[in-house]
This record gives sequence, structure tokens and C-alpha cells, in this order.
Amino acid sequence: MADAVTSQTLSDGDRIAVMKFTNISDGSGESSVEKVDVASLTTKADGTACARVHIEQIWYDVGGMRVALEWNATTNVVAAVVGGSAAAGNVSGHMDFRSFGGVKNTVASGYNGDIDLTTHGHTAHDHYTIVLQLRKSY
Repeated sequence: MADAVTSQTLSDGDRIAVMKFTNISDGSGESSVEKVDVASLTTKADGTACARVHIEQIWYDVGGMRVALEWNATTNVVAAVVGGSAAAGNVSGHMDFRSFGGVKNTVASGYNGDIDLTTHGHTAHDHYTIVLQLRKSY
């Protein structure tokens, strides 16, 4: 089997994209799974493609595991971690990085601008819902 996952674009404008991701785990988890494909985001009015995004806000509800948001690269770089552990139960919250321009992509060797997710400590029936507000960079 596989984890039951969804990805949904809630808004995709010229400057800001908002995306929602869910997972109900069967215990197998996710490992560096692409969730934000910048090449698929709406281009600027002049046709310029999005090169990468900055994470401005994260809303999350995580039960029984941790989720690492990673900048895709030859060796992925962790941008943020949300959630707790099985002992912590449900962990929810909001992170707002707008006051300093957002969490910027590290542009590590081999980067492509995308965001991947990896789950840690997952067991059957653990879950997450994550909403990201992303500022586009061209």
C-alpha cells in the first residue's frame, strides 16, 4: 500500500501561491516527495517562469510524526520541520516568516527550486495537513 496523499493549489497568482498538502499514513511514509513544482506554477504576465519560491507562512496540523520541508537539490536542504512525535499527539500551529522576507531557498548545488516533503517517525494512521504561502521569485 501507500500513504493516502493529496496536493491542492488554493491560489496561484503573479506573486503568491498557496498550496495545501495532506497525508494519512499507512506506515510507509514519504521520502523527499516533490510537492511544489515551481515549473508548474503560473508564469508572470510577460511569460517569465517561476524559478523558485520563498516560504512566507506555514499552517500545519500533524499527528504522530514530523514532516521536513526540503529545498530540492543534489542533496536536499531542510527548510523547516513541523510536527512532533507519537508521544506529542496532535501538534498544530502557524509560522509567519514575512517580517524578514520569508525562508529563502538555499540554492544548493543541483537545486531546481522545488519543495519536497519527508515524513519522520510515521506509523499507520499518523497524518498531516500543511498549507504553504509561497512568494514567487523569477
